[in-house]
This record gives sequence, C-alpha cells and structure tokens, in this order.
Amino acid sequence: MEIWINPACSKCRSALSLLDAEGASYTVRRYLEDVPTQDEIREVLERLGLEPWDITRTTEAAAKELGLKEWPREAGSRDRWIAALAEHPKLIQRPIITADDGTALVARTDEAVRDALGR
Repeated sequence: MEIWINPACSKCRSALSLLDAEGASYTVRRYLEDVPTQDEIREVLERLGLEPWDITRTTEAAAKELGLKEWPREAGSRDRWIAALAEHPKLIQRPIITADDGTALVARTDEAVRDALGR
C-alpha cells in the first residue's frame, strides 16, 4: 500500500504510527514534494469513489484565494477541481491510503487505517 502524507500533519503521523505498530508494509509519498499529476489524482478519486471536491481542504489559504467554496460541484467542473489540486497539492485531504486491493481511503481515523490494513 501507499500512503500520501504531509509530515507536518498530526493525522498523517498518527496513521504512520498505527501502520508501524501493526507491522504493515507500505510506501510513503510526501505529496507536497512528490506532487501527484492530474491523472494520478483522477486514479485516486476513482479508487476512493469520490469527487475532487470531496477531498479538497476548502479552509486552506489557497482555497480561499481561488474561491473554491463558490466553484460548482458538478461533472462539468471536475477537471477544474482536479487541476487546482494538482497545482496546489496542500489542498488535498490527507492522509490517503491506496490499498493493495485497488481501493483507497482517506485515513483520518484509526478505524480507517485499520480498514486499509484489512484490505
């Protein structure tokens, strides 16, 4: 499995601690440094079963500057949202775990991390 993290994020550090405690095998992607492409974001969204606005941190400064709260949340705006996430990766909700079974989840709780471990 792979986990997208921001090392400054307490939820990310907590998820890593739990993965380590469980002896999980995983790869860390520091997505602020190794920025996902638009295609990678599309793939993760498909695996999550979510839309880009579902994984967007709308309270970040960049979101406010872009006026994201006012953007339409509809299929026609999907590419615009994905482009914003690729351009401003700090807007991506974290941590995201891509599981070995082809699924993914936003692992903000211990329960979600344990769910990923069971996949």
